[in-house]
Amino acid sequence: MSRGQSGPHYADEGAALAYFTNAKRSGFLIDAGPVFWVVSSGAMLIAAIALGVSLMISNFRDRALMATARELENTVQLLARHFDGQLEDFASIQKSVAAEIQNHVHTSKELKQLLSTEEFHRYLKMKVSEASDFAGVNIFDADGTYINSSEKWPVPPLNLSDRHYFQQLKSGATKRQVLVELVQSRVSTGRTVVVAQKISGPAGEFLGIVTRSVIPDVFENFFSSVVLEDGAINLLQEDGTMIARYPHVEAAVGQNFSSSILFTRKGPSGEYLTTHLISPVDGQERLASAGRLSLYPLTVVSSQPVSTALADWRQQTRVLLWAACATAGVISLMLWFVTRHLKTQHRRLDVAVNHMTQALLLFDSSERLVICNRRYLEIFGLSSDTIKPGRLLRDIVQYRKENGTFSGDVDAYCRMIKEARRVGKVSHNVARIPDGRWMQVVNQPLSEGGWVSTIEDVTEQRRSEERTIKLAHYDTLTDLPNRALFLKRLEEEISRCSDGSQLAVLFLDVDEFKSVNDSLGHHVGDELLRSMARSLQACLGMNEFVARLGGDEFSILASAVKSKEDVLALVQRIHEAIRQSHDCAGHHLTVDSSIGIAIAPADGISSDQILQNADLAMYEAKSSGRRTHRFFETGMEKKAKERRLLETELRKAIESEQIDVYYQPILDLHHNKIVGCEALARWNHAERGFVSPADFIPVAEQSGLIDDLGEYVLRKACREAAGWPGHIKLAVNVSPIQFKSGLLALKVVSALAETGLSARRLELEITEAVLIGDDEAALKILHELRAIGVRVALDDFGTGYSSLSYLQRFPFDKIKIDRSFVSSLTRERGSSGIVRAVVAMASEHKMITTAEGVETEEQRSMLRHLECDEMQGFLFSPARSADSIRELLRADATEGLVSVGASIG
Repeated sequence: MSRGQSGPHYADEGAALAYFTNAKRSGFLIDAGPVFWVVSSGAMLIAAIALGVSLMISNFRDRALMATARELENTVQLLARHFDGQLEDFASIQKSVAAEIQNHVHTSKELKQLLSTEEFHRYLKMKVSEASDFAGVNIFDADGTYINSSEKWPVPPLNLSDRHYFQQLKSGATKRQVLVELVQSRVSTGRTVVVAQKISGPAGEFLGIVTRSVIPDVFENFFSSVVLEDGAINLLQEDGTMIARYPHVEAAVGQNFSSSILFTRKGPSGEYLTTHLISPVDGQERLASAGRLSLYPLTVVSSQPVSTALADWRQQTRVLLWAACATAGVISLMLWFVTRHLKTQHRRLDVAVNHMTQALLLFDSSERLVICNRRYLEIFGLSSDTIKPGRLLRDIVQYRKENGTFSGDVDAYCRMIKEARRVGKVSHNVARIPDGRWMQVVNQPLSEGGWVSTIEDVTEQRRSEERTIKLAHYDTLTDLPNRALFLKRLEEEISRCSDGSQLAVLFLDVDEFKSVNDSLGHHVGDELLRSMARSLQACLGMNEFVARLGGDEFSILASAVKSKEDVLALVQRIHEAIRQSHDCAGHHLTVDSSIGIAIAPADGISSDQILQNADLAMYEAKSSGRRTHRFFETGMEKKAKERRLLETELRKAIESEQIDVYYQPILDLHHNKIVGCEALARWNHAERGFVSPADFIPVAEQSGLIDDLGEYVLRKACREAAGWPGHIKLAVNVSPIQFKSGLLALKVVSALAETGLSARRLELEITEAVLIGDDEAALKILHELRAIGVRVALDDFGTGYSSLSYLQRFPFDKIKIDRSFVSSLTRERGSSGIVRAVVAMASEHKMITTAEGVETEEQRSMLRHLECDEMQGFLFSPARSADSIRELLRADATEGLVSVGASIG
């Protein structure tokens, strides 16, 4: 929301224009002078503080780095003097030995003859014993051959003519008499630092060298005692090769760093250099100081990470920044209070600001404009050259009329404003301007005679309100009216209907809609509902109204119905519309629906009652096989209550384990022996007696209880079968709904583990309905069951339209021939040919065939003749209780069955 301006009231157009111009120039609608200087002074003070703090921070940083540099230089100087003295002492023995040799030896041949003796070995050993470091002394001739040593005699064959320091001394490439070099020892393992002293003849000719060695650890141990915090000390040869480092970095020792700035540049004194660099050893930004030894060709480098050197500086910086921010905050707060105090002097236009929403106009008592903010010009597309202080209200409205942002009578609008001022009443007006936007205008009269107008664009708010209203009454998926709007319309129509003009309410439920969602996904299901909504709307007439009540449920309201034939004609149109092919995200789907119909006022006089009765009729249509319609009848409500009561009692029976499991034997037709039993749920109700499975199984499937019931029967049957003879198999029926959960395999594994029944003895019987809709998912579960070891049988084979295709896609263990084929087996032109074909096909696929519902000896004989493997039915035995089946199995195991009917009792 844009802010408005405030300022004193001016009745004179010229004075108002001058004020407005001054206000725009300053950026405030108050006297700009004092505020400008106060704010400017405060800003400059804050800037001065920021500049001062920045300079202090920079100064402190420079001081911290300079202090660290001095420490590093002092360290380097200390180390240079120390090692000059230490190496001088260390090399004194060599110099003494070299001087002694030079006094007595004049040629290389003499050197080799005189020094290659055990007597000279003892002399060298004596010289070393006088020193405190005990480092050995070694003599090499002009060819680099090892001729004597203070440590061993005779010396091993060794030549070091390839050593760099030997070549330098022999060739005269260096004027130095002593060189120091890090080499890989040829006498012992590891690296060693060699100090080599040149032996010269009378004429300066090269006769050989005297060497002593020291390990790099000696230097690193000393470095550790003088190194700065987080620092590093390096000792390098004249050519940049690192001899020793602390902290030790194995990969760096022996590496050449001659390209480093420490070697390519020299310090002001020529001996020392201190600079910033990125360490080639650890990659850190470091402050480093390098110094050369005055007596030996070595360089000492001491360094420290810049982060460590600036640690104290960072702490000082934080303190300074906190202090500066606090000071700037105090100054800003003081400025805020000062400017606020100055603004309170201008009370009149503060009132306008307090009532402003977006656009703001301030008029004086003569209806002339005093202030117009920029938002007003933006909203209505006006020019600041046209709308300026001093303009009359009528002129401004006329300008809006001309640019198309005002509709109505200009003079009438001005009279309305004048009347509102006269009575001193605040006026509110929401109007739609010609371009479609909605504007809310509030006129607030002032005691001095003028008024403040605030204008706000409320287009989005109005659209939001319209959307909210639509969301409250329309379904977001199909854009059809929702339940709330449908009930409202139903109430209105019920109040107008009579015996001569009836009202029909149709309740539609899409058949098998859940399978569409489960198999193709909810996005396809949503597209199907949208397509059906369009089809339903297209097939309805003027007095017909459709709404989506939720899920896959629709309801249609038809008023002015004269007869039942009118309703049937509407049902016919609805079925034609729904049954057409629907293109849903690339899938061409054909669906149907079950329709329940209730007629008002005969079937109800309230919206809830009539809709409930239509719902009952729809449920009856579904129970009658779906894809049809039913009119409401009085008995339906009673049947629905009975179904709900039966569902409640069934739920309690499952929870309290009142459902019994009976077992019907399965007989081997060739050996006349029991090979298995099928587990069947039986419900002996305390009041109803035995409830037929045909009554309670559909209730369990429709209510979702079938999953709990199936798992209960599976576990109880497995527990019972675990005590049967090992060759007797257990067959358990599985509902398609149990497959939908996706947990069937886990539940089967759990039941087998709990009861100890072998998986090879369990046989799960499924119907074709398990595979219809989402056969890929079902086949996946069937393969999981086969992997466990469970056998799978296809029940009611031949009653579906695609049973044969499923035999190709999954290797069933057994095919159960439906009782409808068995019952007509012995009739003329009966089903013997079908059964023969099924048996042959099963035999080809190595599947067992079991005939269901065998009730006569003729049927048994015919099945045996057709080479069917197994049978079950009342001819041999009905389903028996657990106790009874145990007795039958014991009798079969011990005595055998002499005849098919012998077990019936």
